[in-house]
Amino acid sequence: MEVYPARIKEVAPGSPAQRAGVKPGDQLLRVNDQSVTDILAYRYLLEQGVATLEVARTHHLDQPTFTFQQDHHTLKPVEAAETFTFEVEWEDPGLEFEEVLFDGIKKCANKCDFCYVHQMPKGFRKSLYIMDDDYRLSFLYGSFVTLTNLTEDDIQRILNENLSPLYVSVHTTNQELRQDMMKWWKLKVKDQQATDIRHMIERLESIDLYTQIVMLPGRNDGDEFDKTMEYLTSRPNVLSVACVPVGLTDHRTNLAQVPTFSPEQAKDVIRRANVWRKRMLEERGTRFIFPSDEFYILAGLPIPPEEDYEGFPMLENGVGMVRDFLNEPLPELPEALEIPQKVILGTGKLFAGSLDLAVEPLRKIKGLDIEVRAVTNRTFGENTTVAGLLTGRCFRHAVQPSEADLLIVPPTTLRYGTELMLDNMSLTELSQDLRMPVLPGGATLGELARVILKQGSSSGLQFGYSAHAVKEQRGQA
Repeated sequence: MEVYPARIKEVAPGSPAQRAGVKPGDQLLRVNDQSVTDILAYRYLLEQGVATLEVARTHHLDQPTFTFQQDHHTLKPVEAAETFTFEVEWEDPGLEFEEVLFDGIKKCANKCDFCYVHQMPKGFRKSLYIMDDDYRLSFLYGSFVTLTNLTEDDIQRILNENLSPLYVSVHTTNQELRQDMMKWWKLKVKDQQATDIRHMIERLESIDLYTQIVMLPGRNDGDEFDKTMEYLTSRPNVLSVACVPVGLTDHRTNLAQVPTFSPEQAKDVIRRANVWRKRMLEERGTRFIFPSDEFYILAGLPIPPEEDYEGFPMLENGVGMVRDFLNEPLPELPEALEIPQKVILGTGKLFAGSLDLAVEPLRKIKGLDIEVRAVTNRTFGENTTVAGLLTGRCFRHAVQPSEADLLIVPPTTLRYGTELMLDNMSLTELSQDLRMPVLPGGATLGELARVILKQGSSSGLQFGYSAHAVKEQRGQA
């Protein structure tokens, strides 16, 4: 039986694990003599009531002996360790692990025409090139998965452990079209039935599904979009659909040519979506389908009001981020600043217009000169217009040294829990290069105003720990 050692990060004071002598750095090997692949399996075994945990402690010897284990086709030296066990009965052992996946991330079996990993420029940190498609991360953090790499054991586990909800990339329910768009690798697909999205949705009928459609003009929009919606709206376990336009970079070597949406095509998507939204509101009491902000902006249409987003369940997918940002009003504003300052608000071309209108009241403050600057993406290319994919290099090219008193960048450009951008440039480095302070902006308009007026600081990303943070850990290992 293969074992997946789970390194322990912390041990809760006074917990059964601490009383048993477990220390940070030890590794969990088995629970009730069973291998544990991830945090979900760990919790599931503990829920049975009585559990015996087997823990390993690495020997620190001058000349350690080595054994070898094969992990993802790489032989790694592992120091010989002593093991011990302790028991718990209907009690949390008090362990916190360094990672939530003990056996590694499940990889994607597809080669989609629109995969962003395939469009990445070279030279970034390893985590950005991990093609993950892991149903466990979908359950834990809401990352979207295609289901094409599932085995029968995976499906049974999802059902038995009720891993609900899951977030599923459907794209289209036309099987022939879906295969043409996603191009799954036959050798990577473990169960051919897993590639049939209708079959999978019906197999998982007891699991709530949040779904998404990445739309490609001329492929899965128009009448094909309506056919997909006809099926998805018929399935009780499908709770909603996020509809997002394809994202393209300038790094598409050896990939199929994919066009972007025109304003007229974006309007057609909104028009069709509104027909379904009206129908589903009457039939189910939910609007069901939620086009991303980008479609409204491309179409030149107003962003819907807050109630239309029904609690923002897919905020991280770009659905409702503009409305959520605008929801918190501006605080009480001073008439003038004691010390005049010029502030540049750097953002992506997509959001620049909306942001410029939103901060207009701030321009009435005497001594405050605010400029919203639409920053060209010099890393991914001009087709990439979202703020979150801007890098330090982009801001360095868009802003001249000392031309302002403060540069504010979107918090979505920063790696979770750090001040590092995608290209590993820190805000401190960028500040030194531009010879001006650089701060992250706010997740809301009110918070942004407080940052500008030095009445508060950014709370950072609206989103908590995510699937990408797991990839960050694996990429640094």
